[in-house]
Order: sequence, then structure tokens, then C-alpha cells
Amino acid sequence: MKAPRFLQLDHSDPAALRAELIHGLCTVASSIAPKYFYDALGARLFSAITELPEYYPTRTEAAIFARHGEEMATALRAMGGAPVWVDLGAGNCEKAARLFDRFEVQRYVAVDIAVDYLAQALEHLQRRYPTMDLLGIGMDFSRQIALPAEIGDGPRLIFYPGSSIGNFDPVESLRFLRQAHRAAKGGALLIGVDLVKPTAILESAYDDPLGVTAAFNRNLLLHVNRLIGSDFRLADWRHVASYNAPASRIEMHLEATRNCTVRWTDGERHYFAGQRIHTENSYKWRIEDFAGLLAQAGFTGVRPWADERGWFAVFLASAG
Repeated sequence: MKAPRFLQLDHSDPAALRAELIHGLCTVASSIAPKYFYDALGARLFSAITELPEYYPTRTEAAIFARHGEEMATALRAMGGAPVWVDLGAGNCEKAARLFDRFEVQRYVAVDIAVDYLAQALEHLQRRYPTMDLLGIGMDFSRQIALPAEIGDGPRLIFYPGSSIGNFDPVESLRFLRQAHRAAKGGALLIGVDLVKPTAILESAYDDPLGVTAAFNRNLLLHVNRLIGSDFRLADWRHVASYNAPASRIEMHLEATRNCTVRWTDGERHYFAGQRIHTENSYKWRIEDFAGLLAQAGFTGVRPWADERGWFAVFLASAG
């Protein structure tokens, strides 16, 4: 049996990371970037979120792949194929693994910021696919998609499922897609996109009755405590999620339940009851608008597949 290889490309400067977080907390409207959700516990909590009945994206996307996966694979072969599968934000690698046989994957490259979780997932995956070349890359691809030479030559399929593109605003999305176009090296992009739908459905997906999404959001504060030495108390904060219809996005915040002061070495921030920290946006798209964005980024031959309700879509686009 082969062994998965692993490359740690991001060796974050703790001082720079700390400065980034403190800057976000000290701005007039406090914010924490969503990439900090994914410590080891955060990654597991998100995996639990995908199992919730209210969280439709994962199962809806899976149903699209089950129904149209063969069409997608045939379309990819018509584009010239892409034996190297690059999974951005791979997590537990399960979404990609379900498609390996159908898409004739020869080499799998899993990219994620949660490096410890990723390493465990690849070891498990290697036991299921003992002859496949597996490469893990620890990298914050939200800043730049800079893939190493170890991936190998030839066209690549850039796989970005789960509607994570929604974490970027439209301008950032275009920048990201242009980088994905270059990274594909003449291959293709396969991407999941959440679509506009009724507010009640969206808000229940991001504020479930069981409170798993709330735990995911509030766990962010524990991660920040470890990273900057702050003293956030979970009891002082509640999860808030709402749909901003004019901006076509879900917004997640942490809201202070009382007046409180958060301290760290050489600094502090006072919050009044009701004051919020912005932790995530999740933009929702219309099919025609996202197809146009892909064309702007340089992709051609754009093909979307959606579920019957029009809640979610998967796009395949050529980078050739």
C-alpha cells in the first residue's frame, strides 16, 4: 500500500496572524475571518452540520452528483480529461472520494488549512484506495491558489464543492476564479454553488434548532483565545444568522449578551450588549449570474446542473 505524502506550505508567522486577528477585533465593526472556524473541533462541528436536516446544501449537492455525475464525467472527458484531482477545502475528503471511480481519478491532491484533520483523513483514504497517489497540502488557498510542482504535470480538475465560493463577495469570487483558471493548467473546474431561495429556508440552514451551527460559530472564540491569548467567555456571546436580501447573502455574527471586555496581552476591546462580531458571509447566486462570472474569469463551455427545486447547482467549466 502506498503512503500519502504531505506538504505544509503555509508556515504562518504567529505575530502576523495575531496582528491580523487583533486588527479585525479592533475595527469599528469587529470581524473574524471565517478561515479561523477550522481548528480540529471546528472541522468536526462543520462535518456534523452537514448531517443536519435543515442544512440542505450537502445532501442537495450529493443528489446532483448522484443523478448527473456520469454526464459530468462524460463532459469532462470531452474537454480532454483531467487525471489530477485538486480538492480545495478537502476536509474529510469524502465528497471527492465518492466520485473517484466515476471520474477516473489517478492522483488526488487534498488542500486544506486544517492540516491535522486533513492528515488523518488522507491516511484513512489511503486504506480505501491503496494504489492511488495521494498528496495533502496544508495551505490557506483563500489568499492565493499557488500549487506546488509536486502535484505533477498535466491538466487538473479543480474541485470546489459545498458552496464555499459563497464566503467570497462577488469581486473576491472573480479573483478566486481567475486563480483557479490558472491553477487548472488547461483542465477544468467543478464547483458547487448555493442558489437564491426563500429566506426561511436559508436562515434555518444557518441557525438550526439543535444548535450545532451556534456551537460551530462560538467555537471560533475558543480558537481565537488560543491564537492571541484573549479571554473570550462563551457565556457572553450568542450566535446570530440572518439573510441580507439586498446583498443576496447570509450573514453570521456573534452577539454580546451583556456588556463585557475582552482582554489580551497589551490590549482589550469593550463590547456593549447587542454589539456584534461579523464571522461569515455566504453569498447566494442565480445560475445565469454565476455562469457569467465564470466566463469573466476565462472559463469556457460552462455547464450547470441543478436540483429540481433550483436550490443548488454544480458547474463544470473548461480552463482549456
